Amino acid sequence: MRDIEHGPFATSAPGKRTAIMRMKPLAATALVGSVFLCLVAVLTSGYLAVVMPSYERLFTADSDSEVPVTPIRAAAAPAPATATVAAVPQVQPLTRPQSRPWSGGQPPIAARAAAPAPSLVPPPVSDSFEVAAAVPVPDPRPAIRPTSVPDLADSVAVAASPAAPDPVKAALMALAAPSSPRPPARPKGLAPAVTLAAAPAAPAAANPAVQTASLVQPGVPLYRGGKFSGSCSARLTRAIPRRSGRAPAGSDFVATLANAAGGSRDAAIARAAIKGNVPDFLRRLVPVKLAGTLADGRQAEITICVTPDYLAIGSNRDYVRVPLGLRAAGQVAEAFNMMLPTTRMVDAIYAQAAVRLAPRPMPAGGQMVTTAYFLRHNTTVQAQLASAGAPLGALVAGQKKDLVLTNRLSSSPGRVAIYGWHRGNGSPIQPLSTVHGAAYADYSHGIRLVSRTAYLNGRPVDLRELLQDRRYARLLSTEGPVGASAIRIASR
Repeated sequence: MRDIEHGPFATSAPGKRTAIMRMKPLAATALVGSVFLCLVAVLTSGYLAVVMPSYERLFTADSDSEVPVTPIRAAAAPAPATATVAAVPQVQPLTRPQSRPWSGGQPPIAARAAAPAPSLVPPPVSDSFEVAAAVPVPDPRPAIRPTSVPDLADSVAVAASPAAPDPVKAALMALAAPSSPRPPARPKGLAPAVTLAAAPAAPAAANPAVQTASLVQPGVPLYRGGKFSGSCSARLTRAIPRRSGRAPAGSDFVATLANAAGGSRDAAIARAAIKGNVPDFLRRLVPVKLAGTLADGRQAEITICVTPDYLAIGSNRDYVRVPLGLRAAGQVAEAFNMMLPTTRMVDAIYAQAAVRLAPRPMPAGGQMVTTAYFLRHNTTVQAQLASAGAPLGALVAGQKKDLVLTNRLSSSPGRVAIYGWHRGNGSPIQPLSTVHGAAYADYSHGIRLVSRTAYLNGRPVDLRELLQDRRYARLLSTEGPVGASAIRIASR
């Protein structure tokens, strides 16, 4: 009989039963597999329902529980020195950072991963310590120098043989001839050249502190006369113009400044002084000596030539001492081929003064800077001189404070340096101060001028070069060498 469904190749009924019998083991295997998968699903559901919540609670944002951390022992580097037992504190467990609460139960993993990382501040040291293994710790102290190694001072002494040239000694030996305080090195057998020219200035980038060529004003050369004769030459003041017969007297000139103050008053005084309206006795400079021992033990003597009194306007019969701000004082000093003194020079001037006046301070206040106030003080000083019978042109000190030259002018720009007004015991009322601005000037300030030509062991030299020379500066300044920048500020 033809099988309609399978065609002529269809099997008979017994063949179908055989196929079904062969399929029964496969069905049993499928059933077992289904049961196994159902069991896995049940176990997984139980794990997710029971174990995961406990695990999540360990890292929830609201949980204060800590994750235990096993203490870590610190490793020490070996060293050949003595061994030390290092005590390492227990590491403080980390806590989960606080974050905003999550309304839907546990926050998702992405939200927890985006939470801020814990602070890197090291935890406080715990009271419990764990002793690590005994390991050698390096000794931070340097090794002791063997006794056979010579001292550095001995090495320097050995290296400096007697045959080696000594530039300081050569410079001191050259002082017997009229030469610069910094002569160039010469052959041993060559006699020193007779010259007063300053050594060439070093490039600004190489040594900016030693620049004297730029400080020399054209048309105002230094006095290059012979050896110091015991008195300051009149040629040292040849840069001060002659006083005109039509120049106003001191009292008349100050009367024109009654309503002036500050920069306008300074400008008027500076113009009058630069035109030569200063008393003639200020043109007769007085020598002041500063002597001492150099670093190599040699003696040196420097003679400076200073004005016998402070800067004044007028004639010998009618003159008034005038205060100035730093800028105006520097302009007058530069025009006269002079400079401001240092604190050590001020001390030497007072010590060697022929007339020492006692300070006469006036009441402090805003009126200190007025013209009327310094005119009154000038009258007081004149009365003191008349009472002492001081001759005109004698070196007088103690009546004013000084505007001085100091390195503080470059370290404190825009300031004026004031010092002096010595008492009878030699101590100054005013220590070195840069409190006031550069334009400040009151009745107690005076402008003592010092010639740029000084005498080193009797030979004329540039005082500015001596102030920058390490060998001689300490004889002239308590600060040692005075920088070129400070000299420029006090002479512009």
